[in-house]
Amino acid sequence: MRAEESRRGGRQVAHRAGRLPAGGAACEVEAGVPLILIVEDEAHIAEALQFNLEAESYEVQVVGDGRDAVELLASPEHHYDLVILDLMLPGMSGFEVARRTRASGNYVAILMLTARDDPADIVRGIEEGADDFLTKPFKLDELLARVKGILRRRRWDGAANESGAPREFRFGKVCVHFDRFEIDTPSGIVTLTTREMGLLRALIEREGEAVTRGELLEVVWGLHPDTKTRVIDSFVVRLRRYVEEDPSKPQHIVSVRGHGYRFQR
Repeated sequence: MRAEESRRGGRQVAHRAGRLPAGGAACEVEAGVPLILIVEDEAHIAEALQFNLEAESYEVQVVGDGRDAVELLASPEHHYDLVILDLMLPGMSGFEVARRTRASGNYVAILMLTARDDPADIVRGIEEGADDFLTKPFKLDELLARVKGILRRRRWDGAANESGAPREFRFGKVCVHFDRFEIDTPSGIVTLTTREMGLLRALIEREGEAVTRGELLEVVWGLHPDTKTRVIDSFVVRLRRYVEEDPSKPQHIVSVRGHGYRFQR
């Protein structure tokens, strides 16, 4: 593996080029600089993504195999802000990488790339934990905009203050920290994914109202309201585990038969 060095603000920073072994040491990253993992087996695409993301002042690592990606994402030595994950990979599909990453308790943001413009792929990717989807071939500007948007949502980037919305919201025995993507619960702190927080926020913002599954699909996932998927129900089950004293008898995120869900304090 070849390492290139550049200077940013007078400090040398090592950039990893090519394929990063799963057992390799974590690269040095400047404080506050987002670290992005590219999981892509097509070398020309991976190299182009790395070059352009580094030109935007991101730190980048590249790996070309699904199994290696899972090992990296499970390692406590690596703390990524975003994973750009190809769907078709040797060793393990992008779907499985996303599923195992979420199952391990890693809630890093995931932007999934696919060569097929198939709604079923998008729905499955979301169900496995992807935060966003981009179909190949794509324009560089679109990818960079998606990356910036995902990272901005993860930071919340002061949006809560600008809109007048609170950074914290308390109900029951929990406290939601919108800016940190965390929930303080009696059993400890829970870190949420972008979509988990988006769903919880969408319900809280319409407190007392019955919100349809279609509305939530459109607002939180950007999908057509008529998309056939149980992703909303799956995410609600997860949120109830975090915020309800007894998830089998929810008091805060309640079902509205034949309609959707309602949030109440």
